[in-house]
Amino acid sequence: MPPKFDPKEIKVMYLRCTGGEGGAPSALAPKIGPPAQMEVVPSGSALIIKALKELPRDRKKQKNIKHSGNITFVETVSIARQMRHHSLAGELSGTLKEILGTAQSVGCNVGGRHPHAIIDDIHRGAVECPAS
Repeated sequence: MPPKFDPKEIKVMYLRCTGGEGGAPSALAPKIGPPAQMEVVPSGSALIIKALKELPRDRKKQKNIKHSGNITFVETVSIARQMRHHSLAGELSGTLKEILGTAQSVGCNVGGRHPHAIIDDIHRGAVECPAS
């Protein structure tokens, strides 16, 4: 017999999904159990792909896709603010660098430039990051 669930006890479960294709909470709820609350939080790559405004794809037919698009720097800062509570960085500039690295691995440009060039500009101080 499974152990009884204490409603005062909070349990956190992290489930991974393919970037940009989050599962429906109604499909995941039976796997967790009836008393558990559920919140779907997208990853950084999922938010970047959403900002690219690409059409959904069939994962079984299309493999190893590079998302060669362009997002603005303002959208990147917005994504960094959304992901701030998941980041281990001390400041928003560190989270912004994480998101720019994710944009590089996804294969998109930021403001028409390669994301690593913007990271280098942040290190040099040529690009100013918002405080929070």
